[in-house]
Amino acid sequence: MAVTISSANLQPNMSHGEVGVKVAQLAKDQQKIEGDIALQLINAAVPEATPSPVGNTGHNINTTA
Repeated sequence: MAVTISSANLQPNMSHGEVGVKVAQLAKDQQKIEGDIALQLINAAVPEATPSPVGNTGHNINTTA
């Protein structure tokens, strides 16, 4: 049993450059998505600010030991 595929049907229409433009748009969209993901990872890695201590507890040091 032999299967024959016409190669004319497999060739994209490159005469107007439409395929190249579509590929460029897809690549641009993919880069934007990856950039957004990278920014989300960077923002998630930033440590949260700890609240400053209230009062004098822990600020006095006894030097007469």
